[in-house]
Amino acid sequence: MTLADLSARNPCRITGFKQHRQATGLGRLQSLGVVTGACAEVLRVAPLGDPLQVDIEGTLLSIRRRDARHIEVEPL
Repeated sequence: MTLADLSARNPCRITGFKQHRQATGLGRLQSLGVVTGACAEVLRVAPLGDPLQVDIEGTLLSIRRRDARHIEVEPL
């Protein structure tokens, strides 16, 4: 399951990352705290489905859906 698959207000834990050449923003996200083991929760989804507002360990981030598809999670 990926972060993009979650509906709003479902807490999860980041378990890893899918490597793909299109996922150029993952290094930037990892420097902002999107790391394996971090707790995350999708707070809101924009009206057209992109971006997602995500709370990761107390940090609010807006993540593009295409990047969220590369973040693997497990529900809590």
